[in-house]
Amino acid sequence: MNATTPLSAGTAATAIEITGLSKWFGQFQALRNVDLTVTRGERIVVCGPSGSGKSTLIRCINRLEPHQQGRIVVNGTELTDDLRNIEAVRSDVGMVFQQFNLFPHLTVLENCTLAPIWVKKRSKTEADATAMRFLERVRIAEQAPKYPSQLSGGQQQRVAIARALCMNPSIMLFDEPTSALDPEMVKEVLDTMLDLARDGMTMICVTHEMGFARAVADRVIFMDRGEIVEQNTPEAFFSNPQSERSKQFLHHVLDRYEDLG
Repeated sequence: MNATTPLSAGTAATAIEITGLSKWFGQFQALRNVDLTVTRGERIVVCGPSGSGKSTLIRCINRLEPHQQGRIVVNGTELTDDLRNIEAVRSDVGMVFQQFNLFPHLTVLENCTLAPIWVKKRSKTEADATAMRFLERVRIAEQAPKYPSQLSGGQQQRVAIARALCMNPSIMLFDEPTSALDPEMVKEVLDTMLDLARDGMTMICVTHEMGFARAVADRVIFMDRGEIVEQNTPEAFFSNPQSERSKQFLHHVLDRYEDLG
């Protein structure tokens, strides 16, 4: 069984629909018959132990990893081997990684304008204006002329978020965006993500930051061994986890992470 507490998608428009998703790396099965529906504006936090398949799941959503079985439909476009479909989905789905993946030879501003100019054919003037707007939004506009090596880890991650937003995505995916940061830099990145959530951005965030999950998520999904073991509202998930694996996981992580308050 794929989830102990499935939630209704309701009447809101569907942003992502995943059915029967399975993924292998050689002989290792990373995802096992995953079903998941995400509605527009929904904020989902995916958690679970290392190797549970959570990062693989969101990497499949924009075809960074191809799946072998099942269907993924993003805003009405099914992800297949068709490059036009892949490009359409990627242009509408922003992703922020553990490592910031900024181009070291480009300034902060150039990192943010590269894709809009080359992929979306924006003029440099328009791309610059958009980039500055989003750099202001993540409270880092003054760093625009600097290079990534001149920034702290938290600043680089906020640049990575601004860069993704410059493509005007309707969905944002976050793959453990704070795991490579020093503890004092985590809050500034989480605050930026919290602002996005409040603005109604559709978000799927893979993280162990349980305080963030409690403060932001509409739904918490717990994965283990390539399966969705449990999903529920944050209140129900944290106060009354249904599976033994969820209880064990929470016992380990709640001693290490504090609520954002």
